[in-house]
Amino acid sequence: MKRAIVMFTTGLTAAALVAACGSSSNAPTPTSSSSAPTATPTAPPTAPPATPTPTASSTAAQVAGSWSGTYSGPFNGTFTLTWNQTGSDVNGSIKLSSPADTLNITGTLTGNAISFGAVGVVAYTGTVNGNSMSGSYVDRANGQTGTWSATKS
Repeated sequence: MKRAIVMFTTGLTAAALVAACGSSSNAPTPTSSSSAPTATPTAPPTAPPATPTPTASSTAAQVAGSWSGTYSGPFNGTFTLTWNQTGSDVNGSIKLSSPADTLNITGTLTGNAISFGAVGVVAYTGTVNGNSMSGSYVDRANGQTGTWSATKS
C-alpha cells in the first residue's frame, strides 16, 4: 500500500490532505482516526467607511428684500436692511436709528452663514434661518461688540 501527503498553502491558511492509494484488493484501506484541523479562510480586515466632514451648504440662503431688526451693545436701536442678492454675494443699505445713519453695505453668504458690513465702519456676522437672522457685530473704529437680529419684512 502506498501513501502520499500533499500540502496546499493559500494566503495565511494551510491544509493538509492525506490520501491513501490501495491495491485492487477488496480489503478496506486503513485510515487515521485523527485528522488535521483545517482553518477557514477569512477576508482581510477592512477599514470602516470614512465619516464625511460636515461643510457649509453650497446653496446660499436667500436674503433679497427688506429686513427689520434691532441691535444692542455700545449702541442700541433699530435698523432696516435692504438687500440685493446674486448667488452668494449681497449688497444694499442699512438704515440705523442710533446713531441715525444710512450706509451702503456689501457681504457674502456661505450656506446660511452671513457676513456683511459698511467699509471701515462695522462688521456683522451671523446666521440666516428662513425669514430670520441674527448674530454679532464689531465696531471697527474702537473694537466694541454687540448683537443684532432681524426678520424679513
